[in-house]
Amino acid sequence: MTAAQNLATRAAELRAEFDRGFTVALRGEASTKIDLIAIRVGGEPFAIRLAEVAGLFADRKITRVPGGQAALLGIAGFRGALLPVYSLRTLLGVPGATPPRWLVVAAAAALALAFDGFEGHLRLPAETILPQQQAGQEREGVRYAPDFIRAADAVRPVLSLRSIIDALGVPGAAKIPARSNVSWRFSVTGRWAAGWSPASVFRR
Repeated sequence: MTAAQNLATRAAELRAEFDRGFTVALRGEASTKIDLIAIRVGGEPFAIRLAEVAGLFADRKITRVPGGQAALLGIAGFRGALLPVYSLRTLLGVPGATPPRWLVVAAAAALALAFDGFEGHLRLPAETILPQQQAGQEREGVRYAPDFIRAADAVRPVLSLRSIIDALGVPGAAKIPARSNVSWRFSVTGRWAAGWSPASVFRR
């Protein structure tokens, strides 16, 4: 093998090494990101991990039912399934007068939680999610929120839907029939999957 061939071989090896290193770096970066939704309960900012969410809906009709817990607003239909709807305001002790517009369906149990405002999708490094003890007095001790994030606009407690489900004593996993025209997910790029825009995802 000539010197020129040796040089060409070495150059090809270096290029391959560089490409591999770049790919590994991208994978490592992607694996450390956490997706959340930013919400408002009353006038307070919160966040929920997207992995704990099965669906997000706006302006659903809630039918009141007699009895039940104080936080139970009633039942609502989701893709052919009737689920109990609980008020996050009541569960968190947050005041508010107007009926909540938004509902999030939990991935781990057959229930929905009502809140006042949906403020968008957050994609943050995992290390930016910190224990509540580090939040300071301004947001410390929030019920059902063991962690918090400091987003650009606010300190947001990260609600644990699993903790809420356990406190409510709701067993089982949600069984909601999947239908592509009403289901929603964020893609790994943070865009709405399958070309959906947020306005087209939510059904009345």
